[in-house]
Amino acid sequence: MEETVQHVEEMLDASPVIDVHHTFAQFQQLLTDLKAKIDARFATTRDPSTDILEQYGTYPEGPGGRVAAYSGPEVDWMVHSWLGDPARSFVNLHLTCWLGPQVRVPHLGIALLCWPGGWFYTDYLPRTDIVVDGDYFDRYYAPANDDWLAHKADPEFAWFTSRAAFIRASLSPNAYVYSFERTERNLAVVSDVLHARVDRWLEWVDEAPAVPEAERAALRERDLATRRNIAERDPANVMGVRYFGEETTERLVRALWGGDRELPRP
Repeated sequence: MEETVQHVEEMLDASPVIDVHHTFAQFQQLLTDLKAKIDARFATTRDPSTDILEQYGTYPEGPGGRVAAYSGPEVDWMVHSWLGDPARSFVNLHLTCWLGPQVRVPHLGIALLCWPGGWFYTDYLPRTDIVVDGDYFDRYYAPANDDWLAHKADPEFAWFTSRAAFIRASLSPNAYVYSFERTERNLAVVSDVLHARVDRWLEWVDEAPAVPEAERAALRERDLATRRNIAERDPANVMGVRYFGEETTERLVRALWGGDRELPRP
């Protein structure tokens, strides 16, 4: 497959309107299963600021969505969400887990999309400059390189290049960002990749040395700035505006980075 270089709204508008509920259900189940693995490791509580976003929009009659965000002693901000109109070709789902400053393990990012073709993203978001900190690179990025290269060679998946330079800058060397046909084979590949990535990430958490107390405040603020910038600069936010307007979209974006959070940060 050829490389994909299009805005989300361009891809959607250029495609026929079809019902993607079947894939939507598969994506929902996959993220539920992955979240169950994370929940088995971390104690978290849903932040009350996202209760109002348990169901918004007019789904199933029209566009809708859900945002649930969680925090805990070891988790700064975990988001489990979806947005879209699966009866009319589009749905966007997220599972992201931003760790607290007690460890420097990369954060976990996962997104799944129908537009109406398939698309997925997963990355280990670094918490330091990996070009400067060679030990950090060797611990968290070098070991995953062979798996990344193997998937890059799969002809069923087309590398997705964001037209937004900031988004390209946010990707680590081991980010997976691909478009694909929504065949059962390809959906199974995506599932296998994501389960393996989450399993590896959880092992890192268990093995991680503690961050000295004196260094945690700076790490906490770096994490927040990273999370806020990624949420606010996501080109896919235009779809929220299209479906729900500016005010609701701004609330949704704040939920993604914790702008209205009520629970204390770890």
